[in-house]
Amino acid sequence: MPQLLTVRVERPDGRPIRIWVPVLPVVLVLSPVVVLALAVAAVACLVRGVSVVRAFSTGWRIVSALPGTRVHVEQGRTAVLATVR
Repeated sequence: MPQLLTVRVERPDGRPIRIWVPVLPVVLVLSPVVVLALAVAAVACLVRGVSVVRAFSTGWRIVSALPGTRVHVEQGRTAVLATVR
């Protein structure tokens, strides 16, 4: 599971902004919403005829593969770099 999300915004004036977001505390705070989303996803899987276990295992594989992901977006003189550790 990812542990830390780092976001760096390079502004046009040259001063970067860095934000560190620990993933586990955010997930714990949002756990009621996560439980509700999982229940809705399970119902959607049953309605569409998709195996719930297979859908959740695939989702977990995607989340487990996130560490090491880097996303770099540039628009004009502003750039955003997001890194998952």
